[in-house]
Amino acid sequence: MKAKKLWDVFVQLFCIGLALVILFPILYALSVSLMDQRAVLAKPPNLLPPKVTFENYRIAFTRTTLWRYMLNSFIVALLCSMSRMVIATMAAFAFSFFEFKGKRLLFALTLSTIMVPPDVLIVSNFTTISRLGLINTYLGVCSIFLVSATNIFLLRQHFLSFAKSLKEAAYVDGCRNIRFFTAILLPTSKPILTTVFLSSFVSVWNQYVWPMLVTNKNELRTIQVGITMLKDRESSIFGPVMAGVIMALIPTVLLFLVFQRRIVAGMMTGAVKE
Repeated sequence: MKAKKLWDVFVQLFCIGLALVILFPILYALSVSLMDQRAVLAKPPNLLPPKVTFENYRIAFTRTTLWRYMLNSFIVALLCSMSRMVIATMAAFAFSFFEFKGKRLLFALTLSTIMVPPDVLIVSNFTTISRLGLINTYLGVCSIFLVSATNIFLLRQHFLSFAKSLKEAAYVDGCRNIRFFTAILLPTSKPILTTVFLSSFVSVWNQYVWPMLVTNKNELRTIQVGITMLKDRESSIFGPVMAGVIMALIPTVLLFLVFQRRIVAGMMTGAVKE
């Protein structure tokens, strides 16, 4: 019994230590954002600010239009997340409850897109968007993030946990496909839908390369691109950059804290097939 308790304590301490190691860069960025320039460049380095100051946040908001960058990121992330969720639910519904010619091949082709590195397609994607005249538009930024094969797979696995007899019984009672989809399937899938939406939102919010390529107007840049504009190339001033990083982290951290239970429940249900 004692051995089991000691092992539990060891596991708990190990997890706490691992969490601190993972969180250290974020905590240090927060600390640097609250230091003045002298404290940042001090030797030996300060892990905690000797004197708390919010000057770096003032510089971050006055040197760049940080609020506009965050609004752009929010619009792009929201549009892409909604698109991913809608398309993934409909595709997963078809792959789970319908039988049609080429179904397995089509699903295999969908999953095969996961194995293609996005960087391989970035030149062809940029050429296509440029020819369509979508440079410096929200649609151009959103274009490559509107569909996710991973989300389709996750939702399909969840929908397969529903018995086929449930759909057949609903059909006998006069419940057609659209009503079954909207009135039965979606309301019982809120945890997995929340997981898909939030994971998509965070993923798109953190994108850097593609938004940087397809926008050259300041008013259309996203927060991840805007943070790089806080770096002064002529001097080593890191405080405003760290302040921008913390501001970019706040929305995603808040989303996780608010919806963490649904995220865990969604991942569990999406990974199980009965």
